[in-house]
Amino acid sequence: MRKYITLFFSVSLLLFACTAGKSNGKVIEHDQMVRLLTDIHILDGSLYNAVSQSPDTLYKYGTARYLTLFKKYHVDSVEFRRSLRYYTTQPIEFQAMYDKILVDLQAKTDSINKKLLKTTNAPNPK
Repeated sequence: MRKYITLFFSVSLLLFACTAGKSNGKVIEHDQMVRLLTDIHILDGSLYNAVSQSPDTLYKYGTARYLTLFKKYHVDSVEFRRSLRYYTTQPIEFQAMYDKILVDLQAKTDSINKKLLKTTNAPNPK
């Protein structure tokens, strides 16, 4: 009996290990996922600054914005969750994605700061 229990758990472990990195459906392509996550983080920041942090308010104002963002990238929330779950099982690829996301966010921040600096240093026309 002990042999069968050991065999059962060994086979179960092997089957689970073989399917851990696979997706059950369509996964968003790497570069599109990077752009989508970059925009999601920008949206998160704008929601954090624009509305109060109560859950009802975030749900009320955030849901439509997230759905609009998903529509822009031609994905839905289920596909996004599935893709995010897949990429979290691939830590090296996921880290590479976030390295790119951080570079993109820093470039956007630098661009905004540069424009703000220009407008504040511009001479006032009289």
